[in-house]
Amino acid sequence: MSRIMYLKEAAAYLGKAPFTLQSWDRAGKLKAHRTANNRRFYYQSELDQYLGLDHNEPIDKRKIVAYARVSSNGQKDDLKDQVAFLRQFLNARGIIADEYISDIGSGLNYKRPKWLKLIKDIDANQIKEIYVTYEDRFIRFGFKFFQEFCAWHDCKIIVLNNEDTSPDKELVEDLISVIHVFSCRLYGLRRYKNKIKNDPNLKE
Repeated sequence: MSRIMYLKEAAAYLGKAPFTLQSWDRAGKLKAHRTANNRRFYYQSELDQYLGLDHNEPIDKRKIVAYARVSSNGQKDDLKDQVAFLRQFLNARGIIADEYISDIGSGLNYKRPKWLKLIKDIDANQIKEIYVTYEDRFIRFGFKFFQEFCAWHDCKIIVLNNEDTSPDKELVEDLISVIHVFSCRLYGLRRYKNKIKNDPNLKE
């Protein structure tokens, strides 16, 4: 992976003043990338190409995504904590996330719009890395399958394993939802069985 340089360092690397690179960026002569906070940055490989240096490493322009999720609107503070933890972790390692996704919905719901879009982007080979604080923030059950799905598309899910960002209350609520679904199905089967038993047309 090519090293990231912010404006001042990139200017020094090229032997130019920072305002020169700003001018080049606006003119399209040497385009800068932007962080989520609109801060300019460059990949060293691109600067080397501009300098005419032999650089065999291909530039990977796929996105790096940080994904955070809670189950309900009442947990927005938890959602902010997740995003803050992800941002702190990535910044400390010089990793620039192209997108921070804040999602609200049950981990059992496979139809969350933001999550579905992320899955489609992975399938389209547009995502390089996904950072989550804990496995169940991405999906409650079946994480290993989605991890393998990402691997098929040369995408990695990096789990930080911060248990403080995985509320126990959500697990209880999700388990209750699962029990409720199976209870309803069991009740439906019993009604169906009794209906057959009491149907005179089905008696011998």
